[in-house]
Amino acid sequence: MVIAILSRKRSLYSTRRLLESAAGLGHETCVLDPLQCHLVLSARSPAILYRRLDGRLPEIGVVLPRIGASITELGLAVVNQFDMMGVPLVNNSQPIARSRDKLRCLQLLSRADVDIPRTVMVRHPSQVHQALEIVGGPPAILKLERGTQGIGVILAETEQVMQQVLETFWSLGMNILVQQFIEESEGRDVRALVVGSKVLAAMRRQARLGEFRSNVHRGGTGVAVDLPEEYKRAALRATRVMGLQVAGVDMLESRGGPKVMEINSSPGFEGLERCSGVDVAGAIIRYAVAFARRKARPGRAAI
Repeated sequence: MVIAILSRKRSLYSTRRLLESAAGLGHETCVLDPLQCHLVLSARSPAILYRRLDGRLPEIGVVLPRIGASITELGLAVVNQFDMMGVPLVNNSQPIARSRDKLRCLQLLSRADVDIPRTVMVRHPSQVHQALEIVGGPPAILKLERGTQGIGVILAETEQVMQQVLETFWSLGMNILVQQFIEESEGRDVRALVVGSKVLAAMRRQARLGEFRSNVHRGGTGVAVDLPEEYKRAALRATRVMGLQVAGVDMLESRGGPKVMEINSSPGFEGLERCSGVDVAGAIIRYAVAFARRKARPGRAAI
């Protein structure tokens, strides 16, 4: 089967590992930069040309989107084009879009009764004090509606600091979420990697000294953990609510149990593979191939 990975660079750890695993399992691969994909639209025959306008793609069996936040809009258009062409995708465009929009993601989780930190959308200085009361702060967490790898996440220790930060972001036309600070989980969270209907592996991430964000990209460290069933159920439910097939689910360990914080539709897994020893890339490739074969249309042979 020909497996296409949508990624800006084949040198990125997760992309490289997916390529290695696919080759080891006997599959052909290609890495497609979404910025080099030209979308062709006409009646009932959408197509994608690559790099040059006469560059035809091979017949692809399944696509694995690895879309960075900086190219979300164009990346989603490419994913949607593959969907229009009838090519199986792990994950599809609408679930990716839901997960990238933090407010929409939290709305869907809330409606599905998934436990999340209390969150308020604040749009005016007069709302700051009441928002803090709702989330039980200060301190409180301020988050950009769209952000990744801990960028745009700020711990506001006081109401004055919160007011100043919000006014700065508002002046730049940015939407901000005010979120409950879970004191007992300060500088620590759990990342669960979901593939299909299974939590494949999990790690507890700890922020470096002087930092409250536990992202590995920001110097955090991770240790493998065997998740309690309550945490596994929360991760699987959150992934289903988003409509994703592969996801990284970030949870805070509160006294009342897991609180789902964020869901990543293109989760990096370098830290998770290294601390757990689990072959995450191989599991994703095997799932993608099985999914594509189930989705193969009658009369369309698997490649």
